[in-house]
Amino acid sequence: MSSDVDTSLLDCLSSLTLLCVEDNKTTQLIYHSIFKNITKRVIFADNGKDGFEIFKTQKIDIIITDYEMPNLNGIEMTKLIRELDKDIPIILVSAVQEIDIIVEALKLNVNNFLKKPIILTEVIQAVEKVSKILIADNYLREKREKKLKELETKGKYNSLQEELAFAKELNIIRNDFYYQMHENSSIALIDFFYKPLDVLSGDSYSAREIDKNMQLYFIIDGMGKGLSASLSSMLLTSYLNHLIDKRVNNFDFKSLINSAVEYIKPVLLEDEAMSADFMLIDYKNSKLHYAKFAMPSSLLQTTNGKIVKIKSNNAPLSKYIKKIKISSFNISNILKFLFYSDGVVENSIREKDKTYANYLQSDFLASFTKDELREKILWRIDKQEDDMTFIFINRFNLMKYISNVQNVFDTSLDAIEKANEWYGDFWSCTSSDYKLIYNAGVVFNELFMNAYEHGNLGLDAQMKHKLINDDNYFATLEKLEKTCNKKISVCINIIEYNSNKYVTTAIRDEGAGFDTQILSDIFRNRKNFNGRGVYISRQASLGIYYNTKGTSVLFLHKLESEKA
Repeated sequence: MSSDVDTSLLDCLSSLTLLCVEDNKTTQLIYHSIFKNITKRVIFADNGKDGFEIFKTQKIDIIITDYEMPNLNGIEMTKLIRELDKDIPIILVSAVQEIDIIVEALKLNVNNFLKKPIILTEVIQAVEKVSKILIADNYLREKREKKLKELETKGKYNSLQEELAFAKELNIIRNDFYYQMHENSSIALIDFFYKPLDVLSGDSYSAREIDKNMQLYFIIDGMGKGLSASLSSMLLTSYLNHLIDKRVNNFDFKSLINSAVEYIKPVLLEDEAMSADFMLIDYKNSKLHYAKFAMPSSLLQTTNGKIVKIKSNNAPLSKYIKKIKISSFNISNILKFLFYSDGVVENSIREKDKTYANYLQSDFLASFTKDELREKILWRIDKQEDDMTFIFINRFNLMKYISNVQNVFDTSLDAIEKANEWYGDFWSCTSSDYKLIYNAGVVFNELFMNAYEHGNLGLDAQMKHKLINDDNYFATLEKLEKTCNKKISVCINIIEYNSNKYVTTAIRDEGAGFDTQILSDIFRNRKNFNGRGVYISRQASLGIYYNTKGTSVLFLHKLESEKA
């Protein structure tokens, strides 16, 4: 196995029985040599029929199966197994790479694919991966059973079920741009607002990076309320994300939508319908490709402050939908995008006999950030009446703005003090709002410190806590500083928008970066996470945005309006 496999994984493997369904004796010998000493038992079957019989009569934990075999091939055997067990990990091995086979395997929830001739490391990695799934399932089951025993009343049990259901919904939603900016010819700040009315939300969304120039956004709105609408939305979202994760060839937008529609049609009830937005932004070719199914018009703002409405071009999703239309729009002069569900515009507002649809366009024009639009929405509505979801994207080119200040600092504790003093001087000359100056200073200190510690010096949170507990933190920093020639650069810009001014501060380190997806865990689990400084920074600014690599962060503050 891999040299870095942890003890818990080895312990798990040593208790598992592995079924290898393979008609080639040489391949059987390879599997036996790999797994004989690390699993509890390895059982072999020469064909799919024998493999299915063994599965029915013995306790099997993981299955590796060839595709082409006599007496039931790998797909046919998997169909029979899935009728009895929906969850057992299955790894499919095949020399055939036909898309129909892969699609069928995906529908059967095959966990991994291996291409023949098999490669030793790929086999090991595949088994490691599915073993981790088993460990996670066992851990969650044990944790759930323990918690259930502690519940004494039906009310507590129901509360737990709602908590688990909402946690599952958040896991189904995939967001590749959580607190991220997209850096290309311009900077795009990507933000999301997801506010279900109830635990069982009819709204769902995901945001996926197809490649460095292409992004897919989709919002699903199950018409109606309750469990049925929620299940339909979450099933479709889960399937779409699965297709994107498992794509094997070049991305095909039309094929993705067709597959999703064909998947959901038999799931929907006779009178059930769904609304959906599929929005593909192609920055390289300056195109927005879209298929909108009975969704409210998306709003795009041009460089001259005009609003373009992208209207629905398809009927609602239902069991009977047949034709699907995909349209395109040139976005070379588009600054802002707003994709949203109908819960945003159909909500009543404080003014009698009006809905928020009367104000969305003007509020969108007036908002530079998602937070500003959210505040306007929540201020106007009396109370939330439906699930609300929107995706807010703002593009701007910092090269068009004169940088007020740029500076480069060494990686040292002395440089941190100099940087904070320098940044404070900038704000003292820029604003007289003491609260704003304080908040900006807090954010700068936290994020500059992250660039110093975690970025250039490479200290992770676990090591930092250990050094502090051992009273060896500052001594270690001084030692690391002596061999660190990396720099931290800071760039400040002032952007004017609709008579308002916004200060953007960008801090860039020269470290290895980090996986920005951990930010999702940070903001979901505010009471139990390491990145508390990031959370504080988000609360004290209009937004923080990391680049994909995690080596640069940009944050915003709005200057107070100048009085006449």
